[in-house]
Amino acid sequence: MEFIRAFRVRHWPGTTTLWPLLLGLLLLPVTTATGKEAPLPTFGGTGGGLISDQMEQQIGQQVLRSIRRSADQVTDPLVNDYMESIVYQLVPSVPLKDRQMSIVVIDSPAINAFAVPGNVIGVNGGLFLNARTEQQFASVVAHELAHLSQRHFARRMEQQETSAPLTIGGMIAGIILSAVTKSDAGIAAIMGTQALAAQNMLKYSRANEQEADRVGLEILAESGMDPRGMPEMFEIMMRQNRMQGNRMPEYLSTHPLTQSRVSDTRSRAEQFPVRGFEDALEYHLVRARLQVHYARSPVDAVNVFNDYVKTEEGHEMAAARYGLAVALLAAGRAEEAEEKLRELLEHNPMRITYQVTLAEALLHQDRMDDAREMLRTALRRNPDNRAITSMLARAELEADNAPRAVDHLRNLTRQYPGKEHFWLRLAEAEGQARDIVGVHRARAEYDILTGDLEAAERQLRQAQEKVPPDAPARQIITERLSQVSEALARSR
Repeated sequence: MEFIRAFRVRHWPGTTTLWPLLLGLLLLPVTTATGKEAPLPTFGGTGGGLISDQMEQQIGQQVLRSIRRSADQVTDPLVNDYMESIVYQLVPSVPLKDRQMSIVVIDSPAINAFAVPGNVIGVNGGLFLNARTEQQFASVVAHELAHLSQRHFARRMEQQETSAPLTIGGMIAGIILSAVTKSDAGIAAIMGTQALAAQNMLKYSRANEQEADRVGLEILAESGMDPRGMPEMFEIMMRQNRMQGNRMPEYLSTHPLTQSRVSDTRSRAEQFPVRGFEDALEYHLVRARLQVHYARSPVDAVNVFNDYVKTEEGHEMAAARYGLAVALLAAGRAEEAEEKLRELLEHNPMRITYQVTLAEALLHQDRMDDAREMLRTALRRNPDNRAITSMLARAELEADNAPRAVDHLRNLTRQYPGKEHFWLRLAEAEGQARDIVGVHRARAEYDILTGDLEAAERQLRQAQEKVPPDAPARQIITERLSQVSEALARSR
């Protein structure tokens, strides 16, 4: 039985609210908060070809800032930890000079994945829903990494230079349009000719796709994953395409897929040795979390997982039991969720996902001391673990211990300085701890990550005014303010 068929996915509002912003991004240059044009990459330079390596990095950073402003993201640390683990399992086998990745998970139940210059990799939460195995899921990530390694985006731009020139602002908007919204021809027509040009440029050619398939298969094999997951995933997408009629899955709008390509990929995959490939349990646990997240209602999720528990074995059984616990928690039945989670922990006592979810169930029952004790023990065993630290920060806040929460969130912002939601949570915790300077500094970092340098400058000036001239923090704030002011001056 497939979860995706059992659930009726609820409407997800994130994409609908993006249209005004995306229309502005598509038709206008990228700007600062006051309408002044922000610094954008220029064509040419070192690195050869139309787009230099430096320009690719700049494009990637601009795309990240725009996604942070405009797209709902899955901020669940358990999901993000898994996503990073699978990317970095594959990356050592990817022919890239720079293997540092920026990874995002878009909060949408649709199938989509994307890779853009500057080593930005993203997937929709819906990819987890539709990929029944970890091998299938990894195949899409490997395919996107292959596009990066072969610089297909840059090569596509070079081909388009004379036939359909685009402003960089339009190009970036097109990337975001493709990454976080439904990007079919009807939308392109609404957006106008500039959008259509962006869409055309973002569609990979048949040769690009075949090359990414070939390189992606090699990446999978070298990483210990099953290359056969790629044609399996393509067949799932083809079935979805047939079922949806005129509504093409988002992924296929920029990655054209034909039956001959599926057949070719299957033939190539069969040339690799047959080995015993086993999914990681964590993939199925994360998938279960997202299935509850996207279910029409928690009650529906409880009913489906109750049925599923009766039929499955192995990893699927553990995932079904875990999914039932998550669904019970979402349905406000925390005591029952706790019982299920403790049963799972009896068989796998060190599983972080079970521990973190049990702590959440305890918090729902206002058992703050029990949750904190368990999480502190888990953190001693797994220092700096993101999911444990994040849940412990939440537990400390709910227990009115804001200073301890601040400590944990500062640790998270040091480890993950590019994750804007941690800076927002830190600002909230600093406020509860009555550290106004800390609030301003955390808000400034959030504003920097979302590209609002004027707001960041204001926050840092307010922080500076509240710190005595001889305080050690004054110099740190002054240096950061200088960096922001210089970047703002360059944008004017």
